[in-house]
Amino acid sequence: MILPIYAYGSAVLRKKATEISPDYPDLNGLIANMYETMYDSNGIGLAAPQIGLSIRLFITDGTEIEDESTKDFKKVFINPQIIEEFETKWDYEEGCLSIPTIRADVNRHSHVRLRYQDENFVEYEEVFHGMAARIIQHEYDHIEGILFTDRISPLKRTMLKSKLQNISIGKVNVGYKMKFPKK
Repeated sequence: MILPIYAYGSAVLRKKATEISPDYPDLNGLIANMYETMYDSNGIGLAAPQIGLSIRLFITDGTEIEDESTKDFKKVFINPQIIEEFETKWDYEEGCLSIPTIRADVNRHSHVRLRYQDENFVEYEEVFHGMAARIIQHEYDHIEGILFTDRISPLKRTMLKSKLQNISIGKVNVGYKMKFPKK
């Protein structure tokens, strides 16, 4: 089932998400719906807050990106915790399904060490690099209540203010279902 993506200005996007346990109701169905929603909106990552759930869950599929770090990068991340961000920081233009039509350079570390559980609650600690690390940092920000626009310069944010306001009131054309904050 394709779910609506919550738009910029929605309160759930600013909340720090809570951990879940293996008895979370219909987790497999939720994950399947998240993948269907992400693919329908041409995304490469989707965090639960973006579909209105303030839980520590995000999914990724970077397999279509031409980067060796994302060759097999279709994963479910439950209760993730960034242990360390390290190595060189680099700028790359990011976008977000919750903030459609806006893209901006974001400076992030090239490597991240992450502890997480998969969909079966098996725990892992892994180091990711390149685009995989960037996708993880972006989606991890969502479960911390942070948006990529928080990581751009104040000047750029000021320049985008009216576009962000328009998104928050539904004045944006997208090719996927969105849920806008109540006026």
